[in-house]
Amino acid sequence: MLIDQDPAHAFVPYPAVEVPHTPGGPLEGLSFAVKDLFDVAGYPTGGGNPHVLALSGIKTRTAPTVQRLLDSGARFVGKTYTDELAFSMNGINAHFGAPINGGAPQRIPGGSSSGSAAAVSNGLVDFALGTDTGGSVRCPASHCGLFGLRPTHGRISLENCLDLAPAFDSCGFFTRDAHTFVRVGEVLLGSDPSPLPGRPRLLYPEDAWGLLEAAVREALNPALALVEALFGEAASAEMAPKGFERNYWAFRYIQGREAWLSDGEMIERHGLVLGPGVRDRFAWSKQVSDAQVEESVAIRDEVTTALAAMLGSDGVMVLPTMPDIAPLLGTDEAGLEDYRNNAIKLLCLAGLSGFPQLSMPLARRNGAPLGLSLLGPAGSDRSLIAMAQRIAVEG
Repeated sequence: MLIDQDPAHAFVPYPAVEVPHTPGGPLEGLSFAVKDLFDVAGYPTGGGNPHVLALSGIKTRTAPTVQRLLDSGARFVGKTYTDELAFSMNGINAHFGAPINGGAPQRIPGGSSSGSAAAVSNGLVDFALGTDTGGSVRCPASHCGLFGLRPTHGRISLENCLDLAPAFDSCGFFTRDAHTFVRVGEVLLGSDPSPLPGRPRLLYPEDAWGLLEAAVREALNPALALVEALFGEAASAEMAPKGFERNYWAFRYIQGREAWLSDGEMIERHGLVLGPGVRDRFAWSKQVSDAQVEESVAIRDEVTTALAAMLGSDGVMVLPTMPDIAPLLGTDEAGLEDYRNNAIKLLCLAGLSGFPQLSMPLARRNGAPLGLSLLGPAGSDRSLIAMAQRIAVEG
């Protein structure tokens, strides 16, 4: 870590190694942190687990996405904590603790990009890289009061980054403000292959909003009204026409199979000691059958085709990022797992389809942040960021 203090417990305390960056460039003057799944030359890659850290060795090559930021003038500050092997959404690591949520310190930060979100929300860096498989950027963005993007699948390179479930893994980022969000997006995304029109067609998924308790809907309604005031009234739609459970299990089975393929052999060979929740999810993943995966892949393809038709080239779905504000730090494991499973119902559509989803810090409830999301067609990432900037500036 290249900063003197870490009051947010966001950074892995590796011995500091200077990482050169190019003077000048579009990100000059900005500092950033990197989730400890990405390789950075001079540092190990620990993946949130002591055994993985011990096996890592010091990396000699920096991940291309990190290098792109350095070449664009941004200054690297350090590597941030991740939930163990990135297979959690809580932000509580059994080995290293929980980074502090800068938007609600008494509540969990969300994960698995917990340290990155903590570093940004506590003002320790200007932006940070995370990864999002099942919600690991969107969840902590909502919980910590940040802008967060899960991009179109494959649009930002994950080379030299530890895998969880490659069919869903994506590289996203966090900022506190819309202007910085735009600057980072320009560097990492380039031009949109499928830009949205200036006045996109908004969609309101009745079933998704129906999952929320009344108090949560009431907290988000002013943010929804703001988006509609700028872009027009949202037309009624359905997020999961054949039911949320169907999408949920399709996502879980594919993610589980791929997570076990990524990490199962290492877990068993080296006897990794895993924390609660993570240990259970890997044990469950080992049991996923070929038939479950085959059926789930067919559902994924069907969901993607249907969503592409619904959005067309101009549609944007406006939906709650998470089912509620972040749970309190003292919530037990069963309560956290229930919350996670409810959240996946909202989060899995972007994962199954590979389409971009952006969470905006537009609401609060009980003093804690609550995000509202925009989900657009594949390749519309920069257009979604431009929408978020307009909402932030004109709202």
